Amino acid sequence: MRKFPGFWNKNNEGPPDLDEVFKDLNQKLNRMFGGKGGQGGPRASGPAPQPLPIAPILGLVALIWLGSGFYIVDQGSRGVVLRFGKHVETTTPGPRWHLPFPIETVENVNLEQVRTIELGYRSFEGESGRSKEPRESLMLTDDENIIDLQVAVQYNLKSVEDYQFSNRSTEESVRGIAETAIREVAGRSKMDFVLYEGRDEVAAKAKKLMQEMLDRYQSGVHVVNVTMQNAQPPEQVQAAFDDAVKAKQDLERQKNEGQAYANDVIPKARGTAARLGEEASGYKLRVENEAKGNADRFEQILTQYNKAPEVTRQRLYLDAQEHILSNTSKVLVDQKGGNSLLYLPLDKLMGASGAGGGTNAAPAAEKPAQESSQSSDAGVLDRTRDAMRSRDREYR
Repeated sequence: MRKFPGFWNKNNEGPPDLDEVFKDLNQKLNRMFGGKGGQGGPRASGPAPQPLPIAPILGLVALIWLGSGFYIVDQGSRGVVLRFGKHVETTTPGPRWHLPFPIETVENVNLEQVRTIELGYRSFEGESGRSKEPRESLMLTDDENIIDLQVAVQYNLKSVEDYQFSNRSTEESVRGIAETAIREVAGRSKMDFVLYEGRDEVAAKAKKLMQEMLDRYQSGVHVVNVTMQNAQPPEQVQAAFDDAVKAKQDLERQKNEGQAYANDVIPKARGTAARLGEEASGYKLRVENEAKGNADRFEQILTQYNKAPEVTRQRLYLDAQEHILSNTSKVLVDQKGGNSLLYLPLDKLMGASGAGGGTNAAPAAEKPAQESSQSSDAGVLDRTRDAMRSRDREYR
């Protein structure tokens, strides 16, 4: 067994001498920092090297080691202090200190950083393109149709402890929960609702369901927003789907045209019906009033008839004859009284006067004759009227 001087006594009994140990350590340090001294060798000429102070060096090392425990927590972050791997405390933003490594370690966790999970596609860094992930994007709806959904989920952290110690892989957990929530919401909705009018509602329902599942798993994640990046049928049936969409659009267009035609025709028909109803009501009122007027007039005539039957009968007869003969050119002469009455062809005279008044191309030579004949006819008519008036007075 090799013997090192200074560690054991000559008889190899008892513990080592501390003075010898420090002396030997001092010699080794001197050799490390340029000294020439050593056991068993001749010493160089000149002054002997001074031993380095051990305590200040150890103090400096201890000071540096303690200074390595200072750290700064950024705004919006939290410092998680671990002592031999066990969580000790969570520090707030600002300068802090912990026991240096290897006793304690610190990990800064940013709570306000918004992280993004892409579901159904992957974006390329530094490029505008993206690649599809059919395994994630193809989903089945309630009406048994397949749709292609691409969703972006943005989230941050609300609990550092749950984020650090309750989950092994937070990003994969959020991705799996997002896919589960989207598939559940899409599976309970119709295809047209998901693709068109209900996209915002589907995203809102998926966000609420995701948050409930993440809270139940104590993931420490807060879902900020769920955005529907794209919603369309699969590429394999895109042409057939476009035809179906066009057919539905044509159906809606024809419905709108029919509704517009109905809106144009129905008010007109209702207006016509109302007008006919008002006309019928007016006709009814007019007939009723005429009937009432005729009845009143008949009662008045009856009253007068009861007072003077002969006169009333004659008056009615004359009124009836006047009404009948008002539109005819016949002349009736009463010969009952025995008076001779010159009969004049009044119809021919009236026709001749009308023809003469309507003709403008007659010769100027015939005007005096026509004027004389008209004046004679007028005189005859006056005499005839006077005779009829006198005869009527005599009859009465």
